[in-house]
Amino acid sequence: MSYDVTAVRRHFPALGTADEPGSAHFDGPGGSQSPVQVADAVAGVLRSAVANKGTVTAAERRATEIVDAARTAGADLVGGDPAGIVFGRSMTQLTYDFARTLAKTWGPGDEVVVTRLDHDANVRPWVQAAAAAGATIRWAEFDPATGVLTVDDVAKVLSARTRLVALTAASNLLGSRPDVPAIAAAAHELGALVYVDGVHYTPHAFVDVTALGTDFYACSPYKFLGPHLGMLAAAPALLEELRPDKLLPSSDIVPERFEFGTLPYESLAGTTAAIDFLADLVPGTGSRRDRLATSLEALEQHEQVLLSQLDSGLAELTGVECYGDPDRRRTPTTLFTVTGVAPAEVYRALADRGVNAPAGTFYAYECAKVLGIEDHGAVRAGIAPYTNKSDVDRLLEAVAATRR
Repeated sequence: MSYDVTAVRRHFPALGTADEPGSAHFDGPGGSQSPVQVADAVAGVLRSAVANKGTVTAAERRATEIVDAARTAGADLVGGDPAGIVFGRSMTQLTYDFARTLAKTWGPGDEVVVTRLDHDANVRPWVQAAAAAGATIRWAEFDPATGVLTVDDVAKVLSARTRLVALTAASNLLGSRPDVPAIAAAAHELGALVYVDGVHYTPHAFVDVTALGTDFYACSPYKFLGPHLGMLAAAPALLEELRPDKLLPSSDIVPERFEFGTLPYESLAGTTAAIDFLADLVPGTGSRRDRLATSLEALEQHEQVLLSQLDSGLAELTGVECYGDPDRRRTPTTLFTVTGVAPAEVYRALADRGVNAPAGTFYAYECAKVLGIEDHGAVRAGIAPYTNKSDVDRLLEAVAATRR
C-alpha cells in the first residue's frame, strides 16, 4: 500500500496550507506536531463532564472508559497487554519511578548495565538508584565512528550479578538501532531484566514487545503525534511482583498502583486518537493492531526514502559533517555540523528560512561526550509522518546557505 503524504498532511493545521505553507518541521524527535483528530479528542474531554474514575455517575463512567480505551490502544501499539500499560507524566518520570522500585531489591555486589548510546532518561535514573542501593554500574560502550552498539558491546559487561540492562531501541541523537532481541536474550540468560527506551523508536517502527524480548518498554505519545505523556508496557505478572511507594488509600491493583494521583484524562483521549490516526495512515481493514502493522510498514518505507534523499543531499555539500554510518539501518534521523559555523548559529539560520531543525545534545549526555560534541552539540534533523520531499529540499537549500 502506497503512502500518501499529501493526504496525511491535510490533518495537521500546524503545517499551514498549500497556499500559505508553514515551517518545515524536522524537530519531531523532540516532539511531533499533532493532527486535528488529537486536538479534537483532547478538547472533547475538556468539554465533557468528567470526574474521578468510578461507576456511579456518568462523569465517573466516562473517565473510566477513557482510561480503559487508552490502555487498549497503547497495548495495540506495542503488542502488549492492556493490563500492563502504565501511564505517567513522561518517560523520564516513569523510569525514575521504576528505577526506585526495582532498586529496593538491589544491594552491594549487584550490577546494573547502562549504555553510552542512551538518552540520559534511561541512564541517570539507574545510575542514581544503583548508587542509593550500593549496586555497581557497568557501562556498555558503542562505536563512535558508526554510532552502533552491538551485542558484544553489552555482553562484555554482563555477569551473573547483572540485575538489569537498560538500553535504547533507537538513539535519539544518531537514530542507530541496537539489536534489542539479541541483547535481551543475552541478559535473560543471566537472569537480568531488560528495560528499553522506545521513545525514539516507536514513531518509526511497528513495535512488538514480545519479539523485542524486553521486560519493560517505555515511550512517549508526544513523539508519535499525541499529547505530552509517558507510557510503559510490561507483563501484568511482572508488575504484580513490584511494590512501588504509594499513598496508602490509592489503588493497589496493577497497573494502577504505579500511577500516582489522578490521570490526565484529556491526554489519554488524545493518545488513543493518535494511535488511531497512526493505524489509519494508509487505508486498511482488520483490527487496529493489524492496521498499525500495515500503516507503519508503509510509513517506514516513506521515511527511509526521504532519509536517503537527505543523506545524499548533505553528502554533496562541502563543509557538512554527518555523524554515524549512513549505510547502517537507523530511524530517519540525521545529526550534522557545518564547518566553521556554530550549531546554534545554523539552527537560527535554518529557522529564519522556515526550517525547524534544532541544535544541541538533546539530553543524550553520554553519547554526546563519546562523539566529542558535548560543548556545542550538533544539528539534528528528524523526519516525521508529515515530512515530504519539499521539506527535505527546503532543509538542504537552507543548510547550503549557511556554509562559509
